[in-house]
Amino acid sequence: MLKSKFRKINHAVKRAIKNPLVINMLLVGGISLVVKLIGFFKETIVASFFGLSELLDTYYIAVLIPTFIQNVFIGALKNLFIPNYVVELKTTNQKGSFQSFTFMSITILIIVLTLFALFFTEFLLEYSFPGHNENYYKLIRNQIYVALPCLFFWGYSGFLSGLLEIKDKFLKSSISQFFVPIVIIVCLMFFEPVFGDMVLVAGLTLGSLVSFIYLILVSIPENTLEFGKIKMNKNIKLMLNQYTPKVTSGLLTGINPFVDQFFAAQLVVGSISAIQYGTKIPAFTVGILILAIGNVLLPHFSKLISEDLNRAYLQLFKILKIVFLGSLFISIGTIILSTEIVRLLFERNEFDPGDTVIVSLIQKISLIYVPFYLCTLVCVNFLTAINKNKFMAWTSFWNLLLNIVMNIILVKYYAVYGLVWSTTIVYIIASFIYIGYTFKQFKKHLIQKN
Repeated sequence: MLKSKFRKINHAVKRAIKNPLVINMLLVGGISLVVKLIGFFKETIVASFFGLSELLDTYYIAVLIPTFIQNVFIGALKNLFIPNYVVELKTTNQKGSFQSFTFMSITILIIVLTLFALFFTEFLLEYSFPGHNENYYKLIRNQIYVALPCLFFWGYSGFLSGLLEIKDKFLKSSISQFFVPIVIIVCLMFFEPVFGDMVLVAGLTLGSLVSFIYLILVSIPENTLEFGKIKMNKNIKLMLNQYTPKVTSGLLTGINPFVDQFFAAQLVVGSISAIQYGTKIPAFTVGILILAIGNVLLPHFSKLISEDLNRAYLQLFKILKIVFLGSLFISIGTIILSTEIVRLLFERNEFDPGDTVIVSLIQKISLIYVPFYLCTLVCVNFLTAINKNKFMAWTSFWNLLLNIVMNIILVKYYAVYGLVWSTTIVYIIASFIYIGYTFKQFKKHLIQKN
């Protein structure tokens, strides 16, 4: 009996190892793990240099704006480009036209949003983060100006990495992640006297530039780029029609960090940095799996859905079970070791034992949402592949309202910890909504099929 079960498990493991989907996820996950380890080393250096300081708070606010634009507006275009480009390849196959239209859209989008970011920085910054002195706002503005060119590098890098992922060139695409943390480390270690207060944001921008150059160099030999005269067809129109709900969903989701930082900025100095450090481990876990799952599953689901929708649903539910149970085990173990991890990674120089207590508690609360957030991510990739972006827009709207209400209530009683509890509860509720809706779509598909 025991030998029979062992054989079944052994057979299942061998079969999984040979599965191209598993191989690609392990490949991307492995590279992401190394990148995150480098990123953690970077964070220990940052903690040693700055502790929970005003400069670090202003840096996180400054990069929040371009990161928000990238994740919401530019990232949405990449996520829509992949499934619709896959369909384009299988139908009209007008690759040059589709790529040219997408590249032009990215360029126009970045120019418009850069101008908006400049307007926000000049006229709305004090209203968004009130109650600070002039030097605080000057630090934020100076860092935003240095960070804004990243939008161009991120936008074009996303386009190039999307083309590589569609061709299953996940290794070459994933390597581009290394450059930003490495360049930031180099800037901190060797060029801090040169860049001064701008050292972190200068490293971010230079690292993004190096990553973009690398993707150009690896894309050309792969013959992924093929520009041509733009001709509107049904696939381009479908991508355009889905852009508004996709952006709306991303916008409403992306506002949540602004909301949290707005509330955190009203608390004692260092609260923003405390949240950033406290979410490093959850972000580490989620970040690896986001890249391993997200980058691989979106093109995979896009191809599978066009061939066999029923099989795609069944594979989705199997992946959800594996992701939830695996990440739950990791989260529980990390919660138990939370204080020791924070002490080992960050407690030195300006980061004292008091900071460790604050950050470790934030970390424990944040780790609770990891399994639920990852299941939501899997569902988002699937729903994006079947163009159910309107549902995600409405769900994001209600999640945002819930987050604001809970922030207002919980911050009164639990200060910075209340903000983290609010985020955790919202992620858990959202996961049930996304999984429930996806299962409902599956049942609807079975009814239509029969």
